[in-house]
Amino acid sequence: MKRFIAEFEEQSFTQIMFPHAKSDWVDYLDEAQETFTNIINAIIKYQKCLVVCDDIESVKSRFQESENLFFVEYETNDTWARDCSVLCVEEDSDIKLLDFTFTGWGGKFEAAKDNAMSEAIKNHYSKNLTKIDLVLEGGGVESNGVDTILTTSECMLNKNRNASLTKDEITKILQNEFGMGRILYLEHGYLAGDDTDSHIDTLARFIDEKSIMYVKCEDKNDEHYKELKLMEDELLDYAKEYGFRLVALPMSYACYFDNERLPATYANFLFVNGAVLVPTYRVAQDEEALDIFRKTFPERDIVGINCFELIKQHGSLHCVTMNFAIGVSLIK
Repeated sequence: MKRFIAEFEEQSFTQIMFPHAKSDWVDYLDEAQETFTNIINAIIKYQKCLVVCDDIESVKSRFQESENLFFVEYETNDTWARDCSVLCVEEDSDIKLLDFTFTGWGGKFEAAKDNAMSEAIKNHYSKNLTKIDLVLEGGGVESNGVDTILTTSECMLNKNRNASLTKDEITKILQNEFGMGRILYLEHGYLAGDDTDSHIDTLARFIDEKSIMYVKCEDKNDEHYKELKLMEDELLDYAKEYGFRLVALPMSYACYFDNERLPATYANFLFVNGAVLVPTYRVAQDEEALDIFRKTFPERDIVGINCFELIKQHGSLHCVTMNFAIGVSLIK
C-alpha cells in the first residue's frame, strides 16, 4: 500500500529556508529575517525545525538554544521550501522521500540551487531520496492521506511544467507515485499577483480526510469573485459526490504593497503538532479568519503570525515551510 501522507497527521519536523542577501529579499532583508525568525520560534514550541541557511553561525545567533532547532548550511536561490523540498509518501510501512523537479514555477525564476537542495542535504534525513522525473511543486498538491489528491489544472497541467505530457499521463504518474487513486482537478480559482499559476495551497486545503477549507469571496465587485465562485461550485460538486465537508475562509480584501494587490490568503496556513499557524496580513479580515480556525480546530492551539513581509514576495506561511512525516528522523 502507498499513500501521500496528509499534513494534518503527526509530523517529525518542519523544514524552512532562511532568507539571505543573495535572495530576492535583499530590499527588505531585515524585515524578512525577522518574520522567518518568528515563524521558526513558533514551530519549535511544538516540534523540531530544520533551518537551511547560507551561514549557520550568523543565523543561529538569532535564536536561543533549543533541542528542537537544527541547522544545515546550503546557499539557496530563494526561500520557498514548500515547492522545492521532498514530499513524504508511505509505502509498506516505510517512508519514501520523493524529490521532484523544481523549475521556478515553470521557468519564471532561477531555481537551479533550490532544485539541487534536497540532494545536497540528504545526509541529514534518515530516509533515502527517490528522484522523480516530473516537474511538480509541493504547493501544487493537497492530500487527504487516504485516497485523494486535490490540485488545479492551471498549475498541474500548465505547459510551462511538463509540456510533453497529457492530462491522462500526468494523472497516471500522480497516481503511481503517490498511491492515490483519485486526482481531483479544480478548473477555477486564482489570486491576483500569484506567481505559481494557482497553487492549490493558496485556494483549498484538506484539514482532515473528509473536510476542505477554501477561500470564499463574497464581494461581487471584487476581481476574484467570479473565479472563486466557480471554484466554490466545483468544490460543492466534489463534496456532494465524495462526501466532503467544506469550510469557507474569508478573502483578504485590502492587502497592497506599492499599489499592487498581493495574493494574501488564509488558506496558506501551516499544521504543526498540536497547533495551526495562521498567516495574518494586518488587515480587517485577520480576526475573522482566526476565529474560524479556532472554531474548526478546538483541540489545537491557533497561532497567528504576521506574514505581510512574506506576501510582499507573493508567498506566505505554508509556502516557506515543508512538513516531514513521522518516521523521518533528522541526522545532525
